[in-house]
Amino acid sequence: MIMKRRGVLQIILILAGALILFQCRPPTPIAAVVEFAPGVGADADQLVAKELVAAFNEAETAVKKADLDTLMKFYAMAYNYHGLKRSDVRRIWEEVFLHYRDINSSHVFTELKLVQVDGVRKAYVTCTGGLQGTEKQTGKPVTIDSWSREVHYLVKEAGAWRFLGNVGGASPSASPASAPHHPLF
Repeated sequence: MIMKRRGVLQIILILAGALILFQCRPPTPIAAVVEFAPGVGADADQLVAKELVAAFNEAETAVKKADLDTLMKFYAMAYNYHGLKRSDVRRIWEEVFLHYRDINSSHVFTELKLVQVDGVRKAYVTCTGGLQGTEKQTGKPVTIDSWSREVHYLVKEAGAWRFLGNVGGASPSASPASAPHHPLF
């Protein structure tokens, strides 16, 4: 029981530290930080865990290069985040690349669930992370987006893991302007 409490305490300290760092430190151009918290994925297929990290790292490489076409390959054809579709996310990324440089992200996965639905493999990844960059106009480092315990929904599509968005669709009355945060990751 003491070992379990110690593991939970370590995870809490990691998450708290990550949140403090996202709020207090200026971003620096570094490689993507995609990692699993201790014990996460222990029951999951280790090959899948490596594939998921590779998918996020490929997306990160495209972000660092502001390569929109390559980045959009990370998004599933049926992408839907509270009603936002691939075309909406493409437009948002265009705006991000227009206004920011030296963009990088970090992801700490704290939970991983793999399922098979109607012959389609899906992954639900609980993640804390952030998207940082430098404003082109002012040169100031900024946090473009940050999230805590956000669940990334991914699907195995054309042999690779693709970001699917959220499980459900948007409320029919919700407008795109009222969409929740974090559609990019």
